[in-house]
Formats: sequence, structure tokens, C-alpha cells
Amino acid sequence: MIKIVRNFARRIFSGVFKKKGEVKLGFYGSPNAGKTSLANRICQDWLGEDLGSVSKVPHETREIQIKEKVVIERNGRKIEFKLIDTPGIATRIDFEDFMKFGMKKAEAQDRAKEATQGIIDSIKWLDDMDAVVVLIDSTANPYSQVNITILGNLVARNIPVLVVANKIDLKKSDIKKIRGAFPDYEVVGISAKSGENIEEFYEELFKLVKKV
Repeated sequence: MIKIVRNFARRIFSGVFKKKGEVKLGFYGSPNAGKTSLANRICQDWLGEDLGSVSKVPHETREIQIKEKVVIERNGRKIEFKLIDTPGIATRIDFEDFMKFGMKKAEAQDRAKEATQGIIDSIKWLDDMDAVVVLIDSTANPYSQVNITILGNLVARNIPVLVVANKIDLKKSDIKKIRGAFPDYEVVGISAKSGENIEEFYEELFKLVKKV
């Protein structure tokens, strides 16, 4: 009983005295929504290096990728956080889909297994996040099971959320549809690829981290 009380007290005090540098910021979304592209842009802007590789092939990111001590400074303000890029979450993974990109059967099967494990790890990591950026492809239907499931899980955990509508540089982009689908969330439209509207994203990131 004493051990349980001590552990509880330790968690309470660690939360009260948490430093901004310990904020764990997670990037979540469907495969190819642009999570790693945005993470790379942030790391390039503020650290001069990429976090991970990107590809047109789904599930390029299949393991949790972490960048410690990311510091962003604007107009005399500064935030520091641990950036956590997670594998894309999907409701279905079929190795035959990877074969369409020229992979051999064995390679496609291995990738499917790794992608499945990546999804499991992403979900497990939700409990460790202090705040989350949810990436949504603004050219796709926002009413997907994945988007609704991710946001539902974040609400259940009372984790602060910023919805980012990515790929606004494309003609099919429809940010109004995303705002209509998720009216209870702050939505900022960007192009992680071109950097369009990235300054507004940084402003919203400051607001998000302050909620932690």
C-alpha cells in the first residue's frame, strides 16, 4: 500500500513540476498523410537535419522515430519538446498492396508485418503523449475510420490536439471540409512539402504546447 501511494505521489509531483523540455509531442495520422514530411520540415527549420525518410509507398515509417530537445523560437518566445513521429495507422494492411509498388512477395509480406507492428506501437505510445498533432490529407475524405478513431482516443485520454490539414498545395485540397468534419478542433492548413503556411502552424504549435 505504501509503495502504491509513493508511486502515485511521484506521478503527481512529476506532472506539476514538468519542464517544457519534457513535453512529448506526437505526430499521428493515416499512412502518407505527411507526418514524417512535417517532422522533417520542423527538424530542418530548427535543427538543420531530417528525422526520417519519406516515400510514396505506404508505411514508409514503420517504427517510432524520436528527436529530442526540439527548440522553436519566435518573437522572444521559446518552446522545447520531444518530437515523436509515429507509423501511420490503418484499419487494414494487405501485403499484396505493397506488391503494386514493385515489391517481391516476400518483401511485401515482411513490410506488412512491420507495418502492423508499427500500428500497434503507435497506439501503445498514445498513453505517453502530452500533446498530439493529427495530420490529415486535405485531398482525401476526412470522415475516415482512422481519423475518427485517433481523435476519439485522444479525447478519451484528455490529450490536447491540433489538427493539421496537409497538402493544401494540391488542387484537390479542401480544408473547409476538414473544418466541417471536426468543428471542435483547431485546424490549420499547410503544405509540409512546400512549406506553405508553416508560420501559422508554428503559431498554433505554441498554443498547443501551452495547454499541456
